Amino acid sequence: MLGIRYLSEAYDARERDYPGGVSVPALVDIPSRALVTNDYQQITLDLATEWTALHRPGAPDLYPERLRDEIDEVMDGIYRDVNNGVYRAGFAGEQGEYEAAYIDVFRRLDLVSERLAGQRYLVGDTLTEADIRLFTTLVRFDAVYHGHFKCNRNKLTEDPVLWAYARDLYQTPGFGDTVDFHHIKQHYYRVHTGINPTGIVPLGPDLSGWLTPHHREELGGRPFGDGTPPGPVPPGEEVPARGRP
Repeated sequence: MLGIRYLSEAYDARERDYPGGVSVPALVDIPSRALVTNDYQQITLDLATEWTALHRPGAPDLYPERLRDEIDEVMDGIYRDVNNGVYRAGFAGEQGEYEAAYIDVFRRLDLVSERLAGQRYLVGDTLTEADIRLFTTLVRFDAVYHGHFKCNRNKLTEDPVLWAYARDLYQTPGFGDTVDFHHIKQHYYRVHTGINPTGIVPLGPDLSGWLTPHHREELGGRPFGDGTPPGPVPPGEEVPARGRP
């Protein structure tokens, strides 16, 4: 569709020799084949609020106006200490920097675990942007962040609350059916040669637990609120068998 092979070509079309490096997610303008934005913290909010005319019928409101202040507060801590914290730990250049990031990661995960012990979702009784942002790190935690980024105080599977919460989301339409564990491991362990110079990709962890009962439905809540769940993954976009539990 775009007629380019590498995302870097879209960056170059916007700004030649862009110094910030190529990152995803990114929005690219089809006619010009140029990068529009790579502001990943704002992209999803814009999609939720500015692009509603293109939402499918029944799409849930993941950023309800009445809850935005609380969602923003929760997401700020999750981004700083979890989403970005694992990278600060993984790419730390000296011991103190790593230890500070490590402490932030698990301090925040402990707080989130406490919050989720009595409620199914992070904010309100439905899925919101906050849950989606936390899921993206949790689903990769044991597969890559625990070992590859040295965030190894404990595994996700060793926190009963977070593990049940992550499985609940994974088994919700639109979450697990888009996760390719094989691709996740291949990317991290092969691309980050400074951390893993051998390029060896570990065979573990065992993924079968992602499909086990979580019992989080006992806490109530309505995953999609007044909306409806997404339909099946479009043909050609299914996760290959080797990337599924």
